[in-house]
Amino acid sequence: MAESADGHQEQVRRLGLYGTRGVVARCRDFTHEALADWGWIPAESEEAGERVEDVLLLVSEVVTNACLHAGGPQELVLRHGDGRLRVEVADASPEHPRVLVGRSPALPGGHGLMVLDRLAGAWGSEAKGPGDVGKVVWVEVSLPSRPPWRRPGAGLS
Repeated sequence: MAESADGHQEQVRRLGLYGTRGVVARCRDFTHEALADWGWIPAESEEAGERVEDVLLLVSEVVTNACLHAGGPQELVLRHGDGRLRVEVADASPEHPRVLVGRSPALPGGHGLMVLDRLAGAWGSEAKGPGDVGKVVWVEVSLPSRPPWRRPGAGLS
């Protein structure tokens, strides 16, 4: 357990990454395992199952963007706590993601940031710490809610 910037307890998992070969699948598998350990899988409802698929797609998009535009990711960090999951992908490029204004959704490619806008509760990027070249791209997703019939302390009717 670690403490988040706002003082809440969170669980953190880190995966060091090098190169681009097979990295997207490794990151999806790593995330899937963490979600299972944290109780997101097996999903308790259709909505929760869709949220898991959203998270795995978001991981794929952020890692793929690092492969295509930043020389490959260096680290995947998952932060779980306080009702949310934060996914962070660090790379060595100082260039932050930019949405291509006026790009038609009908054109192939270039839709990763649109996916982030659609599926993530919030996303962004920030420079790494002082003296460290590169950036961290992050996405946040709220935890799936439990069906009312499975809430702790709820009686069965």
